[in-house]
Amino acid sequence: MSQNHLETPEDLLRFKLRVAMTMEEDSLAALGELAEAAQTADIKKLFRHHADETREQIENLKKVFQLLEVPESSAPSPATKGISKHAESLIQRSAPELRDQITLSAALGNEHYEMAAYEGLILPVTAMGATDALKLLQDNCDQEIHTSEELSTRLRELLGV
Repeated sequence: MSQNHLETPEDLLRFKLRVAMTMEEDSLAALGELAEAAQTADIKKLFRHHADETREQIENLKKVFQLLEVPESSAPSPATKGISKHAESLIQRSAPELRDQITLSAALGNEHYEMAAYEGLILPVTAMGATDALKLLQDNCDQEIHTSEELSTRLRELLGV
């Protein structure tokens, strides 16, 4: 498979799996930055907890590579880089009182992207009948959904909504 030219559904799946690895690695780095920028201990703790989950998700992806007999590698993930750059820009220009809101919002945006990315992997893996790989991808997606709900709840509490 050429990285620049995708010809088959299998090529696309392999590429999207490689992008997912980069996505999770980028997310892990961003969670450290968000935890550092957050102002309150409970939000810092939320980011550290999700970093632990992200490490598990990376391990799950490594297993998916093995199960699908795809060489483990990564591919560019411009979306996660953009989400991180946007968050960094907002953090740099904001008053400390806004940092919890900004970090939660940035993390929420990233979670939604990750949920969509996993859906894009789950459907073709389902069609392949690769049930072991499917379970790992679904576990990752379920964690992303749960984290999204946690972030939304905490953001609503912060805003008094």
